[in-house]
Amino acid sequence: MPDAVVIGAGPNGLVAANVLADAGWSVDVLEEQPEPGGAVRHDRGVDPAFVNDLFSSFYPLAAASPVLAALRLEDHGLRWSNAPSVLAHPLTDGSCALLDRDLDTTAQSLDTFAPGDGDAWRRLHDVWLSLGPDLLDALFTPFPPVRASARLAWRLRAAGGLRMARTLVLPVRRLGEEEFRGQGGRLLLAGNALHADLAPESAGSGGFGWLMAMLGQTYGFPVPVGGSGALTQALARRLRARGGQVRCGQRVEEVVVRGGRAVGVRTAAGDAVPARRAVLADVSVPALYGSLVAPEHLPSQLLEDLRRFQWDFATFKVDWALDGPVPWRAEQASRAGTVHLADGVDELTRFAAQLAMRQVPDRPFLLFGQMTTADATRSPQGTESAWAYTHVPHEIGADAGDEGITGDWDTKDQELMADRVEQQVERFAPGFRGLVRGRRILAPPTLQALDANLG
Repeated sequence: MPDAVVIGAGPNGLVAANVLADAGWSVDVLEEQPEPGGAVRHDRGVDPAFVNDLFSSFYPLAAASPVLAALRLEDHGLRWSNAPSVLAHPLTDGSCALLDRDLDTTAQSLDTFAPGDGDAWRRLHDVWLSLGPDLLDALFTPFPPVRASARLAWRLRAAGGLRMARTLVLPVRRLGEEEFRGQGGRLLLAGNALHADLAPESAGSGGFGWLMAMLGQTYGFPVPVGGSGALTQALARRLRARGGQVRCGQRVEEVVVRGGRAVGVRTAAGDAVPARRAVLADVSVPALYGSLVAPEHLPSQLLEDLRRFQWDFATFKVDWALDGPVPWRAEQASRAGTVHLADGVDELTRFAAQLAMRQVPDRPFLLFGQMTTADATRSPQGTESAWAYTHVPHEIGADAGDEGITGDWDTKDQELMADRVEQQVERFAPGFRGLVRGRRILAPPTLQALDANLG
């Protein structure tokens, strides 16, 4: 009997299992899919010569995490790689805001939009130097992060108190307008806020946009060499080296509770897997409290709160094998691993408003990954492994475009939406579609089938 059973071999489950194994616990990890990784996996499903990440690709929080650093995954084969620049936000007129790990390079990019905006960025970076360490400590400390939050509050007071707190809770549109004269800095903040799925007018989106941008400024947006699954493989190897087990193809259907305590799990095959000390679940909140744990074992208030749970918008993703580098109008975009595609903050607002109205956006905001630019092992020399994703409503009320996408996500819907994604890329990179050697579409139902946590 293991000390702990972990449900789900995603990155959170594998990190937790490793931490427990380091503490001397025996650990079994049960994973529904045929391989571990959750949303951290790659394959060669577009073209055999190209590596494509199935879900996530860039890991700034992993680079900043003291927990991952303590695991020393480099001893288990993990290597990181960075693109020459972190992130680009080009516009259709050929201008481009560039986020680079070199502060001067970022500042120079913003000064091309409005002289003095580079210094405004440096001032935001100075705030990060003051607040960032304690903010990250609070993020990485188990809840509730009492001591870390107290230190952060003290730092916040020293950095300007209520004035600084106001800045961090502002909508990102307002924050950008207050801090920058030109579009460049505003784009870096607003694009990063929507990267975190917060609309430009949302309260607090300014703070999240600033956090994401400063993570990129400090740590970059690194990728695992060889594919995102290399991170998973290193975690699994490390766990096995410490006696832990990862068992795939094991769908857990029930957390067994006795005397108010989780004592094991039951799989879809009917197997009972007892746990001596703990059961951990790397699954969604609705899956844990709406399915795995029987309602009689849960407080009524929690069940009431569960009724109010809201999923994020659904994701639509396209993977490509490209015969050459992306032909950006803005040459600077060719240096970045991550590219944000929207022609200004107003277009970001329009995209978010269409989502809120349950419409399929006609000009979708795209997060575009240039994976060979970030890691040369991903495809043959002179080519590019790339992807883009956007969001769509879970329940579609209308199509803001002219194609009549319904949300059934049949073959017709998928092809129409993938074409719309490519048309958006073409606005910023004319000739892109002529480079496509292979294309794979991952619509919301496909993504959910590959990882139930994606809703």
